[in-house]
Amino acid sequence: MSKTATIRARIQPELKDKAEHVFRRLGLTTTQAIAMFYKQVELRDGLPFDVVIPNKTTRRTFEYTDAGHDLVMCEDADDMFKKLGI
Repeated sequence: MSKTATIRARIQPELKDKAEHVFRRLGLTTTQAIAMFYKQVELRDGLPFDVVIPNKTTRRTFEYTDAGHDLVMCEDADDMFKKLGI
C-alpha cells in the first residue's frame, strides 16, 4: 500500500524539537513515529495510553505543590524513606 495521505498539525516548536530528539535516539523518523502511533490506535481501537481527568484530590495536590505548599523536602532516598516511616 503506497503512502499517499498527508497529516498536518500545528504544535509548539519546543515540543516538536523535544519529540524529534527522542525519535532520533530511537532511530526513527518523525514519519515513522507518527505511523507507529496511528497503527497502535488502529490495533487498540483507541489511544495507546491512558488519558484521564485528574480527580479532585489530585488536582488539589497539583495546585498545592505547584504553589510550593505541603512539600516535604528530603536530603536523599534514605531521608525520604525515614520520613515515610519505611
